[in-house]
Amino acid sequence: MFQVVKTEGSARRGVFTCPHGTVQTPVFMNVGTQGAIKGAVSAFDLKEIGCQVELSNTYHLHLRPGDKVVREMGGLHKFMGWDGPMLTDSGGFQVFSLSSLRKITEEGVTFASHIDGRRIFMGPEESMQIQSNLGSDIAMAFDECVENPAPREYVEQSADRTARWLERCVAEHRRLNEQPDCVNPGQMLFGINQGGTYPDIRQRHMDQIAQLPCDGFAIGGLAVGEPTQTMYDIIDAVEPHMPADKPRYLMGVGTPSNIIEGVARGVDFFDCVMPARNARHGKLYTWRGTINIKNEKYKLDPLPIDPECQCPVCRNFSRAYLRHLVTAGEMLAMRLAVLHNLYFYNSLMARIREAMDAGTFEAFRAEYSGMLDRKLEDNQ
Repeated sequence: MFQVVKTEGSARRGVFTCPHGTVQTPVFMNVGTQGAIKGAVSAFDLKEIGCQVELSNTYHLHLRPGDKVVREMGGLHKFMGWDGPMLTDSGGFQVFSLSSLRKITEEGVTFASHIDGRRIFMGPEESMQIQSNLGSDIAMAFDECVENPAPREYVEQSADRTARWLERCVAEHRRLNEQPDCVNPGQMLFGINQGGTYPDIRQRHMDQIAQLPCDGFAIGGLAVGEPTQTMYDIIDAVEPHMPADKPRYLMGVGTPSNIIEGVARGVDFFDCVMPARNARHGKLYTWRGTINIKNEKYKLDPLPIDPECQCPVCRNFSRAYLRHLVTAGEMLAMRLAVLHNLYFYNSLMARIREAMDAGTFEAFRAEYSGMLDRKLEDNQ
């Protein structure tokens, strides 16, 4: 399922195999929340821009069109036309972001739909059932994501409950995979480490959940407001306690620099809405830093977004044209910008892997980690 083929410091170069294909790691998963990338990007586009893993959202797909509808349509792969590896998150983050609309008990969470206000219950079993209906390759365990900072006593109680929920997820996931009509009987399950910004709680929780038969483990509850260095410190604290023979996933992170630094700390899987969201607001990534395509300076600029980039957008269009589309409010602007940023992120991962293969990752990190998040003008 997962093999580490090379290391450089704590950084790992690996190969992950699942029912819908083989993934070269480290990898960035492209976020298609409701079965589509926001910005009019389809599954066919994902193939062209180098996506290896698509990620969809359990909470949103449960609300609409409904996971049972997706199941009737043959599962999410068939429904959205994506035949590659897919991960679905548990819905926990979205449920717990509805702080004023939810009630947590040992059984699970009752919450109000953000669409129509109807009351919905979701617990470990329900999350596993929804993800089984979707038929993803990787299902994520149902957990509680606490805000940072949070009181130590509450974080301890929450982490303990998340560990108990994981035991229930494991049992229900196994039961569902054994059903004769299971959409994807090879579906895997990843557990999630929680514990806020308390290193000792994180380590104790990781030691606890590592005893369970999960196919991989994630670090959750970071990049939710804490300082970046605090996030790095937590990864450093947790990583030695994570099983070395299973994939490691840092949830919801992040900037190009965050990803490079995460790889340096032993992370294999990443996801984030940031590249697509920034694209929709005109912030584009290049190998020399970021640009704001709305800037007046690009009005007559004949260059592509990034002269070093080989994405479909940079091969065919100028900065001036993209700026025109943005200022004119054309939908094509959003689509082209999202395609470019996702291609950039997928290319970033490819270049990280190439550096790992060549034994030059630390040199790559030194050159690019600080540069890629800065404005292009600051690097000139």
